[in-house]
Amino acid sequence: SAVTFGGGYVIVPLLKRKFVDELHWIDEQEMLDMVAIAQSSPGPLAVNASIIIGYRMAGVPGALAAVVGITIPSVVIIALVTLVYDAFRSNPFVLRALTGVRAAVIPIILSAALRLRKGALKDWIGYALAAVAAVLSILGVNNIIIILFGVAAGLLISEAKERAMRKEGGGQ
Repeated sequence: SAVTFGGGYVIVPLLKRKFVDELHWIDEQEMLDMVAIAQSSPGPLAVNASIIIGYRMAGVPGALAAVVGITIPSVVIIALVTLVYDAFRSNPFVLRALTGVRAAVIPIILSAALRLRKGALKDWIGYALAAVAAVLSILGVNNIIIILFGVAAGLLISEAKERAMRKEGGGQ
């Protein structure tokens, strides 16, 4: 967390690279599930994801260690920034640098989304739900409503698929 800028979504590709690709502690589908749970839980995405991964790896001590590890660097950096904030808040160089950092965050988030879509969007239904969620987000619908829509849609679609499979199995 000490080297990420732009919020929780920026950490998603770092988590994937470290825990899925390098360490193989979790697979990509499990990572997607963890990010979905972390996103739909109250609190910062990065902290929630670290709790889930820490707990998955070492139970409660792992979750506690993960929370400390992800929050301490940010708290220290923010504390240091607040000490010099007034001196730098109107500095044109600092403002330009922050503009560049913000602009760089967008492709990082898009890259993570494109890499994760393979596990999340498996058929036309997934793409349709993602499109509806994107439109709702663009229209300014509250994220909680969008997440609840996704939960409801996932439950309804799963139930419909299970009924169809039972019907096929019962007819044989």
